[in-house]
Amino acid sequence: MMEGLKILGLGSAIPSKRVHNDDLAKLVDTSDEWIYPRTGIHERRFCEKDESAGTLAIKAAKEAVEDAGLKGEDIGVIVVATMSPDFSTPSLAAIVAKELGTKEDVPVLDLNAACSGFVYGLEVARGLLLSNNKDYALVVGTEQLSRLLKIEDRTTSVIFGDGAGAAVVKRDAKTLYASYLGSKGDYSIMAPGIYTGAFDGFYEDGTENPEKQGEGVSAGKHEKLDHLVMDGKGVFLFAIDIVPHCIEKVLEKTGDSLETVQHVVCHQANSRIIRNVVRHMKADPKKFFENMEYFGNTSGASIPMALKDMQEKGLLHSGDKLVLVGFGSGLTYASAEIQYEKA
Repeated sequence: MMEGLKILGLGSAIPSKRVHNDDLAKLVDTSDEWIYPRTGIHERRFCEKDESAGTLAIKAAKEAVEDAGLKGEDIGVIVVATMSPDFSTPSLAAIVAKELGTKEDVPVLDLNAACSGFVYGLEVARGLLLSNNKDYALVVGTEQLSRLLKIEDRTTSVIFGDGAGAAVVKRDAKTLYASYLGSKGDYSIMAPGIYTGAFDGFYEDGTENPEKQGEGVSAGKHEKLDHLVMDGKGVFLFAIDIVPHCIEKVLEKTGDSLETVQHVVCHQANSRIIRNVVRHMKADPKKFFENMEYFGNTSGASIPMALKDMQEKGLLHSGDKLVLVGFGSGLTYASAEIQYEKA
């Protein structure tokens, strides 16, 4: 058992552009009838030109701080989980701190654990609260994945969306809390960044290294990685195995069970993954919240966005025990049991 955290406030930011499956069907060979049964997704949101991971993060952060009944100067740690920041530096966490008006002695950082990022962020924030003797942390998940997509690639363009979610957490020694984090190095999900070609052997100067072209989802394609690519089947098989494991491990640490927690909030990747987990664990499906139908897979933003959606629907109550589970590129995985307390 660890010194605990509890959630005091939640916020989210949803881009204005709604993209339905029927809209994608006009651009790529697909349909709502094909996408929805396989993913549970009807639509997703894409950023307009005046929106980004950064602008969404700021909006969600401000809403979470207000929801917690606090001011920017009360926040002692800021962690932003993202794989699609506006720029390499400064961190989005630093920009959020500026917009909130936090004090200068506040540690801020971005982290990239992809779809596990928000849960990783909770644990990083907890450590920084303890080491810096602070009380309140802001953890944000934000993504603009639309700019990493190639619409013609329906293995990814029908799945991912943009959005941000945020939570204000308070350090509390009396509150039950535990986490379980891990990784399995793999190339099943890859996205372009500051590209050098060193990993897959397709160099910027046009030369190739055949000895390097054997791993990852781009193996053998002889093309530069210019958009987000994913081995969907491989990720699915990984997820249906690791999610029950993550839930069991964190419940083992707290002594709780699926019967004694109120909600399980998984990364909103695919409804088939969640249904498979529910069936495998013989769990109550009503405890497993889903909202990917309207937002798609928003990576590190999906869990806090789901939490805010639950709050707005009246599903969260003070004292509720929540199990949060993330899994994604890396391959990373993470779970946490945390309590919700309305400020």
